[in-house]
Amino acid sequence: MEAIIGVLTISDRASRGEYEDISGKAIIEYLKEVISTPFKVEYRIIPDEKEQIEENLRQMVDSVGCSLILTTGGTGPAPRDVTPEATESVCEKMLPGFGELMRKVSLEQVPTAILSRQTAGIRKNCLIINLPGKPQSIRICLDAVFPAVPYCIDLIGGSFIDTKPEKLKAFRPGK
Repeated sequence: MEAIIGVLTISDRASRGEYEDISGKAIIEYLKEVISTPFKVEYRIIPDEKEQIEENLRQMVDSVGCSLILTTGGTGPAPRDVTPEATESVCEKMLPGFGELMRKVSLEQVPTAILSRQTAGIRKNCLIINLPGKPQSIRICLDAVFPAVPYCIDLIGGSFIDTKPEKLKAFRPGK
């Protein structure tokens, strides 16, 4: 069965068409580069509105059937940055280690990474990860956390996802 992966860009300006969503497209390109198993992408662009973020996350899990959702945008300290709060409100369990590792690797690049509030959590059998908004930061963060993603999805009963070992090796205990 083909996995469904959600890519949710959260940006007032991109949702209004004021600029192209390069961050969401960078996530999709990354997924195509590292995932070896068949998957399809549910891609959406919405404004920085907590209720809309929550509703889209719920729909993507409950109706579309995503096993993984990667969000981009809305993780900073600005008043309109509400992605982590929306993520926490729809998840049954939070996985703070994802955010901790993303901040650690980002801090090696830029001191303002300390302002990032990325997090991750589980809704039903879907892993939701908040990523930063800059494409180069997205890649740095995904390279750090993605080795653990397929096994996490296994543990919560999501669709099987594997990686191309020459690009990124997924960690599964005993394999």
